[in-house]
Amino acid sequence: MIAALKEGVKKFGLNVAASRLTTEGFRVATIPAGADGRVDLDALAATLDDRTAVVSVMLVNNETGIVQPLAEIATLVRDRAPNAVLHTDAVQAPQWLDLRIHASCADLVAISGHKFGGPKGVGVLVVRNGTALVPLVEGGGHELGRRAGTQNVAGIVALATALATTDENRTDEVARIGTRRDRLQRGLEAEIPGLTITGDSGGRVAGVLHAAFDGLEAETLLVALDQRGIYAASGSACSSGAIDPSHVLLAMGMMREHALSCVRFSLGYASTDADVDTALAEIPAAVHALRATTAQPA
Repeated sequence: MIAALKEGVKKFGLNVAASRLTTEGFRVATIPAGADGRVDLDALAATLDDRTAVVSVMLVNNETGIVQPLAEIATLVRDRAPNAVLHTDAVQAPQWLDLRIHASCADLVAISGHKFGGPKGVGVLVVRNGTALVPLVEGGGHELGRRAGTQNVAGIVALATALATTDENRTDEVARIGTRRDRLQRGLEAEIPGLTITGDSGGRVAGVLHAAFDGLEAETLLVALDQRGIYAASGSACSSGAIDPSHVLLAMGMMREHALSCVRFSLGYASTDADVDTALAEIPAAVHALRATTAQPA
């Protein structure tokens, strides 16, 4: 794998698959991100060499919504690690980005149907011709010899249908959802002092508004919002309920206290103008109420 950097595992966190590789003797490195939320390309370049086997990066970060510079990453990998395979977790991307453009440089592209209206439990791994893979399940010729077993035809058809519909409607949906997200952001910025948008506002997908609320803990705010009928999150859906600061935000160089004040608001195809109106009424009210409480003398 990428050159050894075990300290990175402690500092930024490491997913289970990569962590397991360290126990099997592979060299694993986690690459930090800049304050804009994008992978630090200089750090990546310094880590790559001709021993690197796999480079994996999310196309769209599932917390901040920041789009990663996959084409630039691919150029670095081809130049400095010619033996490496480039994998991208594009699960968060199909509803916002045309993967024929944004993921065409990768050797392996993973998506999951439940993110764009398909069934849960059905996903796709797109494999570039000539990319060698060890079969996940051996014993038959299914999936071109990569995964033995009877295919879930109904799930495959449903995912393909959902993806085709998503692709057909993407341009209009992105514009519609992005307009509502931007209105929500402008309204919150106007009503809430000390609100800081995470990462590069111009480099994120339309459905995510990720922000820090100065002086408040995210979990406390989320409880208050829940009581007002506003459902948001801190961190990713995969880490729901965690009380530690997000490893994504720490990797961006964010201080622990700041990271603990961050909340993610997600918008999608079902989001309406009325939803934004409600959010603009309830979120500032919840923030002001909590700040008034914390400002009172003990």
